[in-house]
Amino acid sequence: MTVRSPLTSCNVFLDLLAREAAPVEFEEPVVSARAAGAAPETLAQLEAAKLAALRVSAGMRRQARREAELTALFDLAGDLAALRDLDAILEAVVRRARRLLNADIAYVTLNDDERGETRMRMTDGSISAAFRRLRIPLGDGLGGLVAQTAMPYSTDHYAADPQFRHRAHIDAAVAEEALVSILGVPMRLGSRVIGVLYAANRSERPFAPEKAVLLGSLAAHAALAVDNARLLARTRTALEELDAVNGRIRARGAAIERAAQAHDRMTALVVRGGDAGDVAAVVTEVLGGTLHVLDADGRCLATSGDQVPLAEDEISAVMAVAGAVHNRGGTTRHGDLWISPVATPGEVLGTLVLRTAAELGDADRRILERAALVTALLLLLRSSAAEAEARVQGELLDDLLDGRVDGRADGRVDGRADGSAALEARMRRANLEADAPYVVLSARYASPRHRGRAAFWAASHAAAAHGLAAARGEEIVLLLPGDVPGETARRVAKELGAALAAPVTVGAAGPIRDLTRDLTGVPAAHREARRCADTLLALDRLDDGADARELGFVGLLIGTHRDARGFLDSTLGPVLDYDARRGTSLVRTLETYFSSRCGPSRTAERLHVHINTVHQRLHRVSRLLGADWQEPERALEIQLALRLHRLRG
Repeated sequence: MTVRSPLTSCNVFLDLLAREAAPVEFEEPVVSARAAGAAPETLAQLEAAKLAALRVSAGMRRQARREAELTALFDLAGDLAALRDLDAILEAVVRRARRLLNADIAYVTLNDDERGETRMRMTDGSISAAFRRLRIPLGDGLGGLVAQTAMPYSTDHYAADPQFRHRAHIDAAVAEEALVSILGVPMRLGSRVIGVLYAANRSERPFAPEKAVLLGSLAAHAALAVDNARLLARTRTALEELDAVNGRIRARGAAIERAAQAHDRMTALVVRGGDAGDVAAVVTEVLGGTLHVLDADGRCLATSGDQVPLAEDEISAVMAVAGAVHNRGGTTRHGDLWISPVATPGEVLGTLVLRTAAELGDADRRILERAALVTALLLLLRSSAAEAEARVQGELLDDLLDGRVDGRADGRVDGRADGSAALEARMRRANLEADAPYVVLSARYASPRHRGRAAFWAASHAAAAHGLAAARGEEIVLLLPGDVPGETARRVAKELGAALAAPVTVGAAGPIRDLTRDLTGVPAAHREARRCADTLLALDRLDDGADARELGFVGLLIGTHRDARGFLDSTLGPVLDYDARRGTSLVRTLETYFSSRCGPSRTAERLHVHINTVHQRLHRVSRLLGADWQEPERALEIQLALRLHRLRG
């Protein structure tokens, strides 16, 4: 067998190094030389060359491993730089740590300085739920020791290591995970420890110092990435909060601008003489929903929106709430109703009720409260104007009722007996037409508490109708244009009664054709209207109106002009006209019928006609006077009219 020369054997070792052979292959040249009977000197040289080659091979393996580790760290740095979520960063770190250290499990805990503990945040390779929920007080257990001292620590056998404080719940979680060898390194930012990175094995496999260095490098990268993620999260949160604040500022600015515009529009309403309905329209245009303007008694003055009225129980609740709100001020909510009182310091004039499901902010509430203030101002202005106008109207009507012109009962003005020129001037100022027909009304209401509201309604109604109104005790006197006094009386009774929510009785007289020529016309008509009202009250015809002609024979008795012809025409006119046109005897038949106690047979005997003729004539009367002419009240008036007709010849 040929024995290799030392130089040849060295080349063999170089070949082994070149192909990165396993350590066991470096024994083969020495074994072959010994088997070939090489000299001891040669064997010694080969042994020395083998050892040198093994050292070189070990160094090469360490260098390769170090290069792989550096490459892994570089890749990890790139991965962490691309991640923004904290959990994703921690997951990448523990996965890379477990693979690089060839460990059974890798995990990371982050410090909670407020609680004084380090808490499990991410694991890779864990099988225990209790372990994944673990919280470790600073200074307790291996992790607490590393977090507190900011120094790496490695144990070959966790359960038997006396170098740190053992806690039952920590040891139980570690035992459930079956961990034996554990390496922990601090995650530091400068001098501050923010957490601990671990690698562990479920068998007694100690971690070499270079493993601790590698894990420390991973921890350093992880600490920077965690800090960046936290900074990014705080920045994102700050930006979101800033955006939210900006949104609130913009909303507040928009609300203030909306309130300013609403205020300007409502101020313009006051200047140009708007009313509560105009204010309601502005509010609903700005705030939406439906706004009801109620007076002090809960009656609706105006509505803007969907026109759905308030229910009775809602109005009762609103009035109760409005009284309480008036004492403390502001706006309050009752279900989907927002209530703001319309008030002066000493008096509640009404209530604004906004129906909307939306939540009203402070600025929107201020809009509603400002609308209530403007409404109060408009109501006061309207009341003041109405009072002034009522005073002027009342003075003129008082003079007309008393037969005076400019306060003089004799009708003399500037030494002249005729005061019509002065009266016409005053009538023009009151928007009255001197040559138009007018009726006089006397309205009565039941309770003195209605005096103010009745006077206000009468003044407003008279002004709108171009008439006059005056309050005299418990009586409201109106002078209104028209020539149908009874119809006007019934209309006023209905409308004033609705405004007062109480029965109103109205007597009427007229028409008066020329106010300026006969100063006695208005006082006479007023006296007749009062007598009509008294008669209606005596007849218990409350909440009604009539003139003397409509009261039948009673009207004939109380009427100023004793209009007998008018009574005949209204009661018996159609029968009189029929007899005059046809030459018939219906009037005589009626006289005989009533004098015969309404018996057709006796009537036929006294008239010397057949009973069928009587029936035919009575049927004709029914067609002319109406089917109810034989009712007691109508029959009495017809008999009185027949007697009056006979007396008149």
